[in-house]
Order: sequence, then structure tokens, then C-alpha cells
Amino acid sequence: MKLPFRSFLLAGFSAATLLALPACETTKPKRGGFPEVSGPTSDPDETKRRQLEATSKQVARIAEGKVEYLIPRAQLASAFIREFKDGTVVDKTMIRKVQESPKDKAIYYLVGMGLRNGMFRSMAIPLETSTDKSLYLNSNAERYIITSVGCNFCYFSFEKNRIVGTTCEDNSGGSRCDLVVENTNGIFRR
Repeated sequence: MKLPFRSFLLAGFSAATLLALPACETTKPKRGGFPEVSGPTSDPDETKRRQLEATSKQVARIAEGKVEYLIPRAQLASAFIREFKDGTVVDKTMIRKVQESPKDKAIYYLVGMGLRNGMFRSMAIPLETSTDKSLYLNSNAERYIITSVGCNFCYFSFEKNRIVGTTCEDNSGGSRCDLVVENTNGIFRR
């Protein structure tokens, strides 16, 4: 009895499929990858660190009382120039600790200073401190911007470690420092 060519092909394909099917792997074993399910941690420090890393960028850490920059200062200056968006040239960056009294919690600020059209400009952004003394820049952190009008150098004024105003270095008539507060920053927008 002769089988039509079509039936022969169909039978051959079905047999090949059935033979190959048991060789297929239906589950993939874990080989050092990420776990599929992660349980919550009971360590509050670890939880806060994870939350900071999700919304922030670590810029520095405090080691033996000194600021250790994790991002080069030249890169910070470039980020401030982009954040000003008006031609301000930032030539100095620093992280400043503000602590009104020894019993108050210190607040650290990332500060960029420079000039626009010969006038002093500065921007300060508060940093979040983790329990391991890492300093994080949160994109939801406000930014404080000083623009001088006839003043050679402006300072931020603080109350309870928070920026509340400005002071002009030389308080001659007509010189002042204007302060603008913005709700967010885009220094390291992802």
C-alpha cells in the first residue's frame, strides 16, 4: 500500500515533534541570578538605604569627619552649569556642613558657585544623610539660588540649619543678594 507523500511528511513531522518534546526544558534553573521573590528586610537602616538609592544619587560620604567625594568636583560643576540653564559658569563646588549647635543634627548642602555676566551666583541643595554617613542628592530636594545685584559675594543665612535668606558681603547701598527657592532639582536626573 502506497502512502501519499503528504501523509508521509505529516507522520514524519509528528514523530520528530514527539521525540524532541521531552528534550525541551520547561523551567530555567537559577544560576546566581536575582531571586524571584525578595522578602522584606527587618533592618530599618537597610530599608532607608534602599529607598535613598531608588530616588537619589550618592555624591559623597563622611569618613573620619571629612567629606570624601564620590563624584569628581569637575563633574559636579558641569551638573550645576546645566542646572542653572542661563549661562552661569560654576567654577567652585563644595559640600558644606551646617550645624547651629552641637546638639542639633547636622545638615549637609551641595553648593556650586560661579558668575553670570560678572555677577555672583550660587546654588545650594540639601543632601540626605544615611546611617552609614553616606550623602545622597535627592531629585525631590529643593534648590536655593542666589543672584547678586552689585554684591561681590553672597552668603546663605541659616536658621535651625535651614536656609532662610541671604547676606551680602559688603552691605553698601544698592547691593543685595536675591534668593529664589525651587521645589526640585535635575542635577542627576535619570
